[in-house]
Amino acid sequence: MESNTPLTPPQPTPFNWERARKILYILGTLVLFVFALDLMISSLQNLGSTAAEAILLATSNPFTALFIGLLITAMIQSSSTATSLVVALVASGSITIDSAIPIIMGANIGTTITSTIVSLGFINKKKEFRRAVAAGTYHDFFNILTVSILFPLEYFNGFLSNLSGWITENFFTVSKGTSGTTFTPLWSGFNSIIDFLVKIIPSGFLLALFSFGLLFLSILLFRKLISGLLMASSPEKFSRFFFKNTIKSFFWGLLTTAAIRSSTITTSVVVPIVAQKIITLRKAVPFILGANIGTTVTAMIAATLNANSSSAITIALAHFLFNFIGVLVFFPIPFLRNIPIAMANGLGRLTIRYRLAGFVYILVVFFFVPFSLIYLNKDSTEVLELTYQKTNLITGEETSYRIVSKQQTRSQSGEWLVYRRNTIDPDEIFPVYRKNNVLFINKEMILFNEPGFCWDGENKEGKYQRCVNEVLPEYIISEGLRFDSVYVYTQRYYDHPDSVVSTVYVSARYPVVLKSIRKEKNTVVETRQITSFTRK
Repeated sequence: MESNTPLTPPQPTPFNWERARKILYILGTLVLFVFALDLMISSLQNLGSTAAEAILLATSNPFTALFIGLLITAMIQSSSTATSLVVALVASGSITIDSAIPIIMGANIGTTITSTIVSLGFINKKKEFRRAVAAGTYHDFFNILTVSILFPLEYFNGFLSNLSGWITENFFTVSKGTSGTTFTPLWSGFNSIIDFLVKIIPSGFLLALFSFGLLFLSILLFRKLISGLLMASSPEKFSRFFFKNTIKSFFWGLLTTAAIRSSTITTSVVVPIVAQKIITLRKAVPFILGANIGTTVTAMIAATLNANSSSAITIALAHFLFNFIGVLVFFPIPFLRNIPIAMANGLGRLTIRYRLAGFVYILVVFFFVPFSLIYLNKDSTEVLELTYQKTNLITGEETSYRIVSKQQTRSQSGEWLVYRRNTIDPDEIFPVYRKNNVLFINKEMILFNEPGFCWDGENKEGKYQRCVNEVLPEYIISEGLRFDSVYVYTQRYYDHPDSVVSTVYVSARYPVVLKSIRKEKNTVVETRQITSFTRK
């Protein structure tokens, strides 16, 4: 006789509270990251003109900017925080893209100090120490070699700034009607909180310090939530999973670093694995290079969350392009791929004979060399502060505005930061470049030639002809304001050659327009003249 045992109904799957808690924690850290970034931008915009000028002058020298990025990142052990800070500085108008790119380069070198320090932990084990130093310094040498290629290209030709600017202009849609230096909050709910904090913390410096702490905390919390997943398994399982083949290793390096938002952890994890001969340095290279690109994700998030800031998107792209070009140069071609590997292995072998070689390397690369470059190039940037008075002779209205001119003495390239509304946020940033006897201000060309020489140009009013009228050996504006070798130009528009005529005075020594007079139907309607000139 068969027993009829009742079937047990399927039990519902219990809700996974642990997984939900982790997801909520991750979402919370993301919200904290976005809020900290918005608060930092607001605080930077409230620092005041003195602090803004201090930041501007500190980053005027690209070698100084390179060291600033290196030092900040080495101290806080997070290139993600450093690059997010740079995005905020660019978005708030405190620094320009040209000044920010060397900081990004320095941050890429500074972030590698952690893996190098981790390798010193094996100093009491001779053979493991050699392999650990090689693994810990490969990332250093890769970034140093990339900087040695791209820094001169940026310094002399503006390679990264021009390329990233072109990509932003052609492939990203920036909201119209907003300033290029305006960076608005992602979520309007932040507005009231930020306004409240600005009121209760009147000091822009303290607010910036508080927002920086929040930004660093958000990245640290996010990193801790996910890095535990990497550390949970044994090194053998870790190596089999992440280093099975070159392509898989590269993309795992990219994805894990993008998730953790720190190449410091992912590259430092590699050091003990290589030191204990679980994998070779050559097998670890694709993972490290993938991590190098993955670390750019944080800056891209910080920029693209607010698509109304073209400058922020541009600097985030410059960060990505720097790392991506480095990988393109030193990864596909075997000969070039071996260069940083050989340098890292060479330093590893040196540590067998001299145990203190690792410490000397850190002191030289991260401190002595940058300070030496700063000292040798301390006079490489010329910074001018100019004040102008604009007079409308029809209405009698007079307004003043300020221009900060930065010019590299070697490359003769630079920019104008034009301040009309206030002394903190530039309303416009114009590229300025001089080559031989030609001066380019934004898209207009000025030629230093003999009187009577003419050329054609075009601006928003139409096509015009500009001619050299005369060359003054000295032009005196006031008792304490005089300039040598001043060119006087006459500009007439083809559409109305007699009705609109402009006379422009330009200094041949400095990239400075001293005076402009606009006439309409033989009547002067507007003048603009420099009233103060200060060299910083």
